[in-house]
Amino acid sequence: MATYACIMAGGSGERFWPLSRVATPKHLVPLLSERTMLEETVRRVERALPADHIFVLTNAAQVEACRAAVPHLPPAQFIAEPAKRDTAPACALGTALVRRLDPDAVVVFLPADALIKDAATFASQLEKASALAAQDEVIVTFGIRPDHPSTRFGYLEAGATLKESGVDCPFFRAERFVEKPDAVRAVEYLATGRFFWNAGIFLWRTGTFLREAEKHQPALATFINEFPQGDPAAYIAEKFPALPKISVDYAIMEKAARVVVAEARFDWDDVGSWTALPAHLPLDSQDNTIQGTVALHGSQNNIVISRGRTIALCGVRDLIVVETADAILVCHRDAAEQVKALQPHLPDKVR
Repeated sequence: MATYACIMAGGSGERFWPLSRVATPKHLVPLLSERTMLEETVRRVERALPADHIFVLTNAAQVEACRAAVPHLPPAQFIAEPAKRDTAPACALGTALVRRLDPDAVVVFLPADALIKDAATFASQLEKASALAAQDEVIVTFGIRPDHPSTRFGYLEAGATLKESGVDCPFFRAERFVEKPDAVRAVEYLATGRFFWNAGIFLWRTGTFLREAEKHQPALATFINEFPQGDPAAYIAEKFPALPKISVDYAIMEKAARVVVAEARFDWDDVGSWTALPAHLPLDSQDNTIQGTVALHGSQNNIVISRGRTIALCGVRDLIVVETADAILVCHRDAAEQVKALQPHLPDKVR
């Protein structure tokens, strides 16, 4: 049974302003290597699937930049969503695209902007999860075993171990999905050993998703059933904006008949804000993270990114300083999650 991938690349990446912009968000910025995060994701998926089985779901503002970032994929494999409708409609669109090609196929949905360095283990586990998702009525989702009580992620509670489980790819019955917790509850979740972070990686047969949509989200099911065999551009432009704006967790995952958690054996980081960078980039002797031309004196624990001009810091600590050709960010590390709140205050030309 064939497996296809749909990479969701429509995010805004507002926490990484000023490097990340509306037309070139986080997944289109070479943050941690010479490649964009989108290209890194495509190359990782290609370890398990042929290139012609990979679609990139993005939006009209980003589609050309996505094509430029991954030029070896044909332009037709980049699909522009005409409106922001959250992850459930995106999953319906991807499922419809794949179902048109192969009604029995498995499709995996994954974000374009997660960092996974162990591509070999990822590919191996993706193959095993695909085999399990090929069974009727089974949806597989990857969970990340937490190493600290984070309040930034949704969680999955795992139940009994499945007979299909193996040392290199454990599978558990999914008991429930839970919202991002407060600090107290996150500590409780970590202590139980039963909770995983929700990585936002899902696998299902196209028919499985369709049947769940028919039960819980009829508008999504209608969209899939009426999806045309020819050029779908006009159909997507007309029908997609009218779909309900809802996440796939709420729409399908929390209600589905059988959901399985695959425990990730690969490393994973959603790289959600500037403070994620020090874990993946070299630190100097004063715990500063530096990219570009930077001069420091008596400064500690700063994140400093220059994309052109020299940045000089003297006698400061715990700052984030990011320079681009048309904007400069200066932010305390403790306020990294608030950078997106700057957007309404910025001139349109630098958003």
